[in-house]
Amino acid sequence: MAATVAGAAAPAAEPPLDRRRMVAFVCMVFGMFMAILDIQIVSASLAEIQAGLSASGDEIPWVQTSYLIAEVIAIPLSGFLSRVLSTRWMFVISAGGFTLMSLMCATSTSINQMIVWRALQGFIGGGMIPTVFASAFTIFPPSKRSIVSPMIGLVATLAPTIGPTVGGYLTDLFDWHWLFLINVVPGIVVTASTYWLVDFDEPNLALFRRFDWYGLVFMALMLGCLEYVLEEGPNHDWLADEAVLACAVVCAVAGPAFFWRAFTAREPIVDLRAFSDRNFAAGCLFSFVLGIGLYGLTYLYPVYLGRVRGYSALQIGETMFISGLCMFATAPIAGRFLGKVDPRIPMGLGFVGFAAGTWLVTGLTKDWDFGELLVPQILRGCSLMLCMIPINNIALGTLPPARMKNASGLYNLTRNLGGAVGLALINTVLNDRWDLHLARLHERFTWTNTAVLERLQMMRRGFEGLGGDPDAMALKAMMNTVRIQGLVMSFTDVFLVLTGLFLLMACAVPFIRRPRAALAGGGGH
Repeated sequence: MAATVAGAAAPAAEPPLDRRRMVAFVCMVFGMFMAILDIQIVSASLAEIQAGLSASGDEIPWVQTSYLIAEVIAIPLSGFLSRVLSTRWMFVISAGGFTLMSLMCATSTSINQMIVWRALQGFIGGGMIPTVFASAFTIFPPSKRSIVSPMIGLVATLAPTIGPTVGGYLTDLFDWHWLFLINVVPGIVVTASTYWLVDFDEPNLALFRRFDWYGLVFMALMLGCLEYVLEEGPNHDWLADEAVLACAVVCAVAGPAFFWRAFTAREPIVDLRAFSDRNFAAGCLFSFVLGIGLYGLTYLYPVYLGRVRGYSALQIGETMFISGLCMFATAPIAGRFLGKVDPRIPMGLGFVGFAAGTWLVTGLTKDWDFGELLVPQILRGCSLMLCMIPINNIALGTLPPARMKNASGLYNLTRNLGGAVGLALINTVLNDRWDLHLARLHERFTWTNTAVLERLQMMRRGFEGLGGDPDAMALKAMMNTVRIQGLVMSFTDVFLVLTGLFLLMACAVPFIRRPRAALAGGGGH
């Protein structure tokens, strides 16, 4: 009888969902969506920005690099600033500054102006992402995480995926200025609504007196230089380039200095003790690999479609949009798993799905199109959501509220660094294997190979009557065919490496300790 009464009372004790807080949180999530989306919609249209600003090929990558370097510094710093300023003012400043810098980017008349505004946009707006994650796990009880976790998981993974599509449509219908102008009106709405609605905590300005300026300098040098090395290294033969070498040296010196300050300062700018929590450390590791899958595959498919298939930015976006649809469909399903099944089960399924998707693409040819990429895209979209939501809960779901803001910054940093490391490794493997395959193909394509000579003669006859030298045209076409084939073979190598990585992570899932809070969450905590 007592058990029956207790069971009936449990649902009544569950706190109701605060409507004001939910609306405020949705506004914050939309601000995070803008910040993440902005990276990809700009990367899809760098050629148009280059033409509009008359920038050189060496200058235009800094439109992205400056943003990424500034953002990777801001993300871990946001935890301390959020404790000093409060969630409300931290987010208002981040959203308002991001909106203003978006407007300034749209009005840029030179590449130097654009780089400055992009850096400020990344630094000021970067604080929105970890602030949303921290809020999700502090203002809502565990029983409500089946609602909020899919929301932030969907935004964090969907925004990079649909970025090329949105960027392609904007530049195709209007011009590159709208890549930034599109942020202005929503940014104003988000800034105003969070100012009026967010009241989660109070500022603690006394912390600012103990601000670790040395720690900030060392962290900025370490993360900024590391991001530059990872961004530019693959394109400049790594340490053979003077700038990459200099940044690598600075990173190697600043790194130990930052860790020394983190463990000795009275109020460290980043509290690394969060990694002593086994679940948090494991969640960060899996988040790091998830970053490789999220940003790496978002990069690989467009590169293949653009360089091999010759697709425009709009066509690439339309081809990749299927992943976004699958994320929308999978998010509520993954959310239903929370508290009802062991979170390691959807995580394991997600990484196996990732591996299956990349394994299918190891059969890639130069003729693959939307149809052949459909199943790998479906597996990628579903797997992202199955992995992302339980990883969020394993990493952040069991931490005490006092450590949440700092831990959220570290957690989001690992995903961004995973993406940066993944892209660097992918580009390095892609370039090295392309050189290797070209060398092997050139050994077979000789003047003594009868099949090659017959193919060359057939191509020569096809060019007759078009004007020009048919022999030279046929030889050039043959060389281009060899280069494309070598590139496709290098793509299959990269997908094979990613398959092994995702399978390795799937095998590591059982070694994670099941979080106790996840169990409690299912029981109406």
